[in-house]
Amino acid sequence: MDRKSWIAIIISVTGLFVWQWYVSKYYTPQTPSPSASAAPDSTPTAAVAPTPSATPAPLVQQPPTMSARAESLSTNSTEFVFNNDAGGIEQVILRMHLGENHDNVALNRSRTMPIGAFGFNPGEVLGGFEMTTDRANGEVFFKRTQSDGLEITKRFSLPPGDGTKSPYTVNLEVTFTNSGSAAIQVPDFFIGAGGAAPIHIHDLPMYTRFDWGHEAKMSSIDVNWFSASSVPLLGIPLHGERPLYLETEPDIRWAAVTSQYFCTIVTPQGAVPTKSVWAKRFDAPKLNGSPVFGVQGGLTQGGPSLAPGARETRTFQIYSGPKEIPRLREIGPTQDQVMSFGIFGFVSEFLLWAMNNLYALLGSYAAAIIVLTILIKTILWPVQNKATNEMRKMALLAPKMTEMRDKYKDSPQKLNEETMKLYKEYGVNPFSGCLPMLIQIPIFFGFYSMLGTAIELRNSSFFWVADLSQPDTIAHVLGFPINVLPIVMAGTMVWQMVITPKTGDAMQQRIFYFMPIIFLVFCYNYASGLALYWTTQNIFSIFQLYLTRNKPLPTLEKKSVIAKRAAAEVKKKTKNRHSP
Repeated sequence: MDRKSWIAIIISVTGLFVWQWYVSKYYTPQTPSPSASAAPDSTPTAAVAPTPSATPAPLVQQPPTMSARAESLSTNSTEFVFNNDAGGIEQVILRMHLGENHDNVALNRSRTMPIGAFGFNPGEVLGGFEMTTDRANGEVFFKRTQSDGLEITKRFSLPPGDGTKSPYTVNLEVTFTNSGSAAIQVPDFFIGAGGAAPIHIHDLPMYTRFDWGHEAKMSSIDVNWFSASSVPLLGIPLHGERPLYLETEPDIRWAAVTSQYFCTIVTPQGAVPTKSVWAKRFDAPKLNGSPVFGVQGGLTQGGPSLAPGARETRTFQIYSGPKEIPRLREIGPTQDQVMSFGIFGFVSEFLLWAMNNLYALLGSYAAAIIVLTILIKTILWPVQNKATNEMRKMALLAPKMTEMRDKYKDSPQKLNEETMKLYKEYGVNPFSGCLPMLIQIPIFFGFYSMLGTAIELRNSSFFWVADLSQPDTIAHVLGFPINVLPIVMAGTMVWQMVITPKTGDAMQQRIFYFMPIIFLVFCYNYASGLALYWTTQNIFSIFQLYLTRNKPLPTLEKKSVIAKRAAAEVKKKTKNRHSP
């Protein structure tokens, strides 16, 4: 092995170790400093509303904390638990989805800020709300009266019907009433989306995000945005810990807190503009003893000006449930962007649509992935066959390429020119063998993005795999997880490379053999459904290569010879056509 080969190998291995170091440093939860996160178990304190310059009567401070009391409203698949004092949804229990220890998934379980919380300063929840419940009509009311005569009323209501159509949706009306004798200017206020945190021990922190929509776009930060950052390896600081995320745009349409497979979205209704959005990080409940971060946030609107006896109502829609594209599109035109499918979003959406339709026929998501993969590979069969045939031609050119490299070893430029002439002379395309891989890349990343956020695979099993949305860990050796499917995937990649016709120089072939290691690192702790897809396509490609290998070797002739033969054939056919 020459020096260049060793350099390439060292760089590749070093890159893998740097990537693992980066993930462990920036995506492994760390204990935050007190200034960077809110206390997880503290009772939310009330904001002291700022005194408007136009109104001499200030808003009073929050009254003493009330004793805890909870009430709940339920749909056919969801239970919304409300609490008094802070006046909002304490948690949302999803009866159709299981989390750790086979318990129902509970969104906003950390309870740092209720969903639908009200306040004047970001993160400071206004308390002192009295709660009444009307179960017959599916409504919960909260009311707070201040000394200046301002009454703040919140009404949460389930959609009409049996809850089948919109099981994860709640409507919120916030009404301001001036019962005093002087005009009141209500300060800017926020409506909170609650908090989101990882639900499963394998949920990736980069999926714990605050998203918000403006115009037709979505902006987003993950929970690591709040951490101090520095240049990798060099240690040069980029910024310190950031306690608050605050953004202002003229056309804010919604705000959301999201985990890997679930989200809570607050969407203002009506024509009143939303002025800004904000988010903070908090210490979430530990998972298996490991500290994790969560993110909470909300959106801010300008407060109304109220004459004596005047009243104004602001309306919001709250969605708190799984990331399901059809349901997300029901609540607005851009809310489905919380799926974060990325640059190959159109591929992810098609794959998700196809997988769901196959699941409807087969009754198994694992079978749907396997059949979908076979269908894709069958469609690409002609492309793969042509590429394999070109690679076999390239293999036949290997002796000529070796002679040429020896002849022009001291003149790289001349070697490159003669190589291109050789390819042109024999009509060989050196890049045709890469075409199937280039086509597979968007499909691979489409699967990667889709499986990372789509809810469908959660708790779907396949032989030893308990959950296709999680790694298929069967044991731990010295604390290291043994995941079977990624190992099988890497093994089938090596098998495929062994039987693939060899092209290019020796160094290129050695670098190519690093692909299984890269894919193994990439997929090892990811959703096992991704490894199932890539393993299936590897096995199909191996089968296809064996069929191709049994065909006769292609002939390697110069284009001039082929052209003369074709001209002779045309001439012969023409002569036969005109002969009596």
